[in-house]
Amino acid sequence: MGFILVQILTGLSSAASLFLVAAGLSLIFGVTRVVNFAHGSFYMLGAYIGLTLVAVFGDLFGRGHLAFWSALLCAALIVGAIGALVEIVILRRIYRSPELFQLVATFGVILVIQDLTLWGWGPQDLLGPRAPDLRGAIMIMGEPLPRYDLVLIAAGPVVLLLFWLLLNKTRFGILVRAATADREMVGALGVNQAWLFTGVFFLGSFLAGLGGALQLPKGGANLLMDFGVLAAAFVVVVVGGMGSIAGAFLAAVLIGQLQAFGVLFVPQSTLVMMFLVMAVVLVVRPFGLLGRPELVGQGRQMLDDPLRPTGWRFKILALVLVALLVAAPLWLGDYGLVLLIDILILALFATALHAIIGPGGLVSFGHAAYFGGGAYAAALLVKYAGTPMSLNLVLAPPAAALLALAIGWFCVRLSGVYFAMLTLAFAQIVWSVVFQWGTVTGGDDGLLGIWPAPWASDRVAYYWLVLACCTAGILALRHGLHSPFGYALRAGRDSPLRAEAIGIDVRRQQWVAFTLSGAFAGLAGGLYAYAKGSVFPNEMAIARSFDGIIMVFFGGVQQLSGPLAGAAALTWLKDLLFRLEMWRLLLGLAVIAVVLLFPQGLAGFLKARFGRFVGIRPELSS
Repeated sequence: MGFILVQILTGLSSAASLFLVAAGLSLIFGVTRVVNFAHGSFYMLGAYIGLTLVAVFGDLFGRGHLAFWSALLCAALIVGAIGALVEIVILRRIYRSPELFQLVATFGVILVIQDLTLWGWGPQDLLGPRAPDLRGAIMIMGEPLPRYDLVLIAAGPVVLLLFWLLLNKTRFGILVRAATADREMVGALGVNQAWLFTGVFFLGSFLAGLGGALQLPKGGANLLMDFGVLAAAFVVVVVGGMGSIAGAFLAAVLIGQLQAFGVLFVPQSTLVMMFLVMAVVLVVRPFGLLGRPELVGQGRQMLDDPLRPTGWRFKILALVLVALLVAAPLWLGDYGLVLLIDILILALFATALHAIIGPGGLVSFGHAAYFGGGAYAAALLVKYAGTPMSLNLVLAPPAAALLALAIGWFCVRLSGVYFAMLTLAFAQIVWSVVFQWGTVTGGDDGLLGIWPAPWASDRVAYYWLVLACCTAGILALRHGLHSPFGYALRAGRDSPLRAEAIGIDVRRQQWVAFTLSGAFAGLAGGLYAYAKGSVFPNEMAIARSFDGIIMVFFGGVQQLSGPLAGAAALTWLKDLLFRLEMWRLLLGLAVIAVVLLFPQGLAGFLKARFGRFVGIRPELSS
């Protein structure tokens, strides 16, 4: 009995730490509708700044309670100020843009903070200080429990109570609740939305920094803690209901308990337990435990002008580009061809993702599942069936399509952030299966020896094969989006109620589009496996999905040619910057610069400037 009780208390301790981070994330989303991916970075900054201030305050005021707790509070206040600065400098300029723009901007902030933290504190993990008079453990029915866990357990309800008082007993809280319900109406009533949003960002970032500082006595600080807490915080927020503080508290307790007991009874589930919970909750209750349904049209839609066929001059330019790519081996060396192969494969992956993000209005956070699914389908066929490369490349897209068909059936019932997070949950489940099923997939060691057939073993021959497959796939996707199916998909994105009224089955259209997108992503994955000669679980990881999103945005969400420009720009930029010491900082600044200076993307910018010279009218999407 004592063991069970201690596990419950341990789960509550973890839940309290998670709630502090998730509460700030939920507050920011509820008011500003910003999916703040930099929230984990603020949590990490709270830990590092708290570690420094504890040492400074200890030297100035002694190693007592006042110095320790004051240092943690000051660290949280500094992080809150940093969050407010990010909101003023970056996010305030793009509030009226689609949510994807803010997501990409906060991803750039993550990269900047990672390198600045590395530069300021070094690469090594730092051990956190012990809280005064809270060292050691207490015995509960013969089982030890760290004393500091009691502080964390108390912190959760205290923060929840203070939140309730703030939101219900202060003018600021009333404005926050009003903005959560209808921020346009709050602005119409004369409330200064800019400073309200800044205040909310300060408070949310303060809570993230406080969460990072409070966990110092338990884990110290390291450069991986931002992504480590971010996924868990998003799960808590989505399971509880976006914008619901009480829902975040309930979800944090649920996730904390499941993790505390899951690691004991089902240790294999530790990598995916919380994503399984999120998937189940969203399938049963699409808006979370205490969330509210999103209003139709509530988000900022990615509207663009009707698609029309491109002019003959643009088609000639495209043929010239293809001809140059065909002749590329004449002047490119081996390294140049390898880079160009990567660009072509990722361009196909980005185009497949863009087909549902742009025309479909469905932002997928887990499309790497289908890219990796195609790669693993080809690799597993090689290992266990010995089938030839040509057959494997034919079978990889259907394998990925079946995976997308099954997952898409659940996902297209949702919309907005809930759709995105459910795709992430299923992708993480698939990744966990691949990662842990070592006897079949090779686990973390991956599958090796996936080499092209003899007729394509020469790098130039394989390059031409990749060029042919990717060109055919991209043209097929473009043709589909110019077909009646593509127009119906856009109609369901722009006005789902009107589309349903004229007889379009919007969910079925989205399901079909999601499946086809998965199939072409699988083709890209199969080509990638043969290009690298191996496949590893990281091809299904979150980072690969976000590479696709960044490529789509870099090129331009509203441009069918955007993924091509985005894949080329991002792949080349990474290759260039990876050789530098602070490549994350430079890449993050580049991402932020594109968000602020070229919100229409690189392809959109080029079309606006030079479209008339190649037969494209600037007001038309092509």
